[in-house]
Amino acid sequence: MAECDKVDLVGVGLNATDTLIRVASFPERGAKVEYAGASIMPGGQVATTVIACQTWGLRTRYVGKLGDDDASRLHQAAFHKAGVEARLIRVPGGVSPQSLIIVDAGGERTVLCRRDDRMALKPEELDREWIVNSRALHVDGHDTVAATQAARWARQAGVPVIADLDETYPGVEDLIENVDYLIASRDFPCRLMDEPNLEHALKRMQARYASKLTAATLGQDGVLAWDGKRHLHCAAYCVPVVDTTGAGDIFHAGFIYGLLNDWPLDRQLDFACAAAAMNCMAAGARGGIKPVAAIEEMMKTVSRYRTALKEL
Repeated sequence: MAECDKVDLVGVGLNATDTLIRVASFPERGAKVEYAGASIMPGGQVATTVIACQTWGLRTRYVGKLGDDDASRLHQAAFHKAGVEARLIRVPGGVSPQSLIIVDAGGERTVLCRRDDRMALKPEELDREWIVNSRALHVDGHDTVAATQAARWARQAGVPVIADLDETYPGVEDLIENVDYLIASRDFPCRLMDEPNLEHALKRMQARYASKLTAATLGQDGVLAWDGKRHLHCAAYCVPVVDTTGAGDIFHAGFIYGLLNDWPLDRQLDFACAAAAMNCMAAGARGGIKPVAAIEEMMKTVSRYRTALKEL
């Protein structure tokens, strides 16, 4: 059993090495398209959320799996620079997760993922102490069985669990039963509940799994949440978009930061929207992570998109 200090946040889940390719528009099938260049940056859902929280002053730990390649060294350097306690499981000869991300002139991205099967995190590779010695656990559910084990340990220890889900992975319902704050992608609640209306899907999901909060991030439309009593809609901020890569990851970081600072829910969601918007103003999953003061200043000065709840 590994000894470890208590941290504010532990993240268990994906990392990825992102290769960003900028194009004027997404190519049609069979087309030949020129691009100006490519940038290689660290990314991944949980890894990026953890980095953002550490940047904002929280003490964090990341648990994940890497190969023994250049990408692994890139991630290790990023965690070290940020001050994240990294509990990395190494796979000799393994290829670390990689993503090719095509970003068009409007900042919208298309992601192509590659993952060595040996990079799947297994429950037996986790240490309970890594999980319970924290104030919050964040998971993405990709390695569902391992994420579920971590969430169960956290639930038993009274540690709140936040989940970032975008796919209905096999076994995902076992995970959700141990999640307190489920913030998913736009269409996840409707697919999971087989319910076309998002408001109803969020209500049903919260009732079925007894979560404290269910929510869906909606891109330019902001976020819609259900806390068991009311729907809360927080509109997105109007910013010049360079790249939407990592927006959801930073949203989750903003939510977690507010949660651990005991903010009211509406302020948590508002801060999360602002942090995500600010990240979209730069390239890469972590390119626009700004200080808390800068995010709060944007909340005071930048206008929002106007989206009616009935339009979502």
